[in-house]
Amino acid sequence: MSILELNIREIEKIQPLTNIGTAGHVDNGKSTLVQALTGKWTAYHSEELKRGITLKLGYADCTILKCPNCEGPEAYTTDALSPEGICKKCGSPLEVVRKVSFVDVPGHEMLMAVMLSGAMIMDGAILVVDASRDEPLPQTREHFKALEIVGVKNLIVVQNKIDIVSKERAVENYKKVREFLEGTWAEGAPIIPVSALHKVNVDVLIYAIEKYIPTPVRDYSKPPLMLIARSFDVNKPGTPPEKLVGGVIGGTLVQGKLKVGDEIEIRPGLRMIRKGKIVYQPLYTEVVSLRAGNVEVDEAYPGGLIGVGTTLDPYLTKADSLIGSLAGKPGTLPPIWSELKLEVHLLERVVGTEEMEKVERIKTHEDLLINVGTATTLGSVTSVRGDEISIRLKMPIATNVGARVAISRKIRGRWRLIGWGIVK
Repeated sequence: MSILELNIREIEKIQPLTNIGTAGHVDNGKSTLVQALTGKWTAYHSEELKRGITLKLGYADCTILKCPNCEGPEAYTTDALSPEGICKKCGSPLEVVRKVSFVDVPGHEMLMAVMLSGAMIMDGAILVVDASRDEPLPQTREHFKALEIVGVKNLIVVQNKIDIVSKERAVENYKKVREFLEGTWAEGAPIIPVSALHKVNVDVLIYAIEKYIPTPVRDYSKPPLMLIARSFDVNKPGTPPEKLVGGVIGGTLVQGKLKVGDEIEIRPGLRMIRKGKIVYQPLYTEVVSLRAGNVEVDEAYPGGLIGVGTTLDPYLTKADSLIGSLAGKPGTLPPIWSELKLEVHLLERVVGTEEMEKVERIKTHEDLLINVGTATTLGSVTSVRGDEISIRLKMPIATNVGARVAISRKIRGRWRLIGWGIVK
């Protein structure tokens, strides 16, 4: 359908079908790249704006458009780049291809747990490297390995900042990145030179997204399962009681669909103290509104990020207090675990450090950081038997047997990715 046949409201109502992550070192220009594609700056929290870096997960949607008469990369653009809906080369009306949602994760080494949470909801990823630096940098290597661990299969590498280097330097950087990819799960990934700041080669990137990051086949018949990546109170201070609205959860559906009026359960849910012990109580609520992108919808589907308005007391959802929980139809969610048994697979080297030191075996009583879905929790190892460990969690998680979890260890004051495990 031509964009000219749709008014702007109808374009906005298209729900995103695919989550595409941006990963890489903190200074490589991920947020600038997303802004070039979508017209939106994902770092909108006050502290992020002050410091100029992404501290939390950022989101931005765009609609991919295609000229029916042009060929190759020149045929592709986005609604942000061509808001008038006309091909800049031949003047033909552009056609809507699909809507995608970008998940911008932090690149700073101290925020690896947030990056892993974002990686869990990606259908594909863009690894951003810096053409002016000696890539791969430690955080580039760590993010690359994180994408592999959480099961991301589709990757595009963007060689950013080609506008500030010579041709010879760009070619040298390209060769180093290609050498880094050799023999890995992403050996055949395209490497696209781009200037995100000046929007150079962005059409080539959009073309590659269409070619290398397809929309996954979704199963709408299964019970809905939502990974919660945000939760918040949308009421402004001083709102009178009669105008207060319920708490909001944000995240992505991995299966099924949600409708306004559905009853949902949230696990693990509410943290409580009973008889001197910390326990978690699942929450039950009703879906009173659904938002995909910037518009209200009656039904939400897998792909893209959604906001779910509920009847929960907003106190329960404020300040991202429900991050890491799961939401779905009551009685269909995975069990809650306070202790996990894992089949462990350790990396050979600590990829997030300059030294890339050897990963030592896990020891009893050691504290580890565990990521599964969008959940992050600390745990203490209670037993080690060969490649199998038991770990007692500080905060429980809800997950299925067979789920893959990321494992990090504190090394010189920083949590470093050291491997992954399979829930037994």
